[in-house]
Amino acid sequence: MNTDERLNALEVALTNEMNERQFYLNNAARTRNPVGKAMFARIAEDELEHYEMIKKLHAQWKAGGKWPETVPLTVKETNIKTLLQRLVSESREGPSSDSDDLAAIQTAAQFESKGVDLYRELADASTDPEEKNFFSMLSGVERDHYLSLKDMEEYLKNPASWHTSKERHGLDGA
Repeated sequence: MNTDERLNALEVALTNEMNERQFYLNNAARTRNPVGKAMFARIAEDELEHYEMIKKLHAQWKAGGKWPETVPLTVKETNIKTLLQRLVSESREGPSSDSDDLAAIQTAAQFESKGVDLYRELADASTDPEEKNFFSMLSGVERDHYLSLKDMEEYLKNPASWHTSKERHGLDGA
């Protein structure tokens, strides 16, 4: 993949990050489920951070004609799985969700899966170690989002099973 193709891929990533952010904000506002609301809002914040990083990178790369030396290789710590587990344990009620929540989570998981693949392809296409690390880091963050969404999907589909697996209850009475 040449520089122009990689810059074009960044433009696609910018569009995707902003569209996904809006999707998460819309669903955070729509859902009645407090756990889903918090999760969607948190991922929306992450997507904005990714957008800002990629936008800065794109501008610097385009202006300089090469990978910029000043691109950060870290993002804010986000542990959505921990957030999900904490919010579920604090909630006294079961999941107050509807089929729209489940559909939104499944759609979001598809977004994140595509993001994992896009950033992995960009990392694989790079020969610059810093560029490779940057896209590998973004791919990893998108994978964390994907896994968190799948975790939330499991919680909504079968809360009892989710609690059993997360709380590591033994079936032998121990």
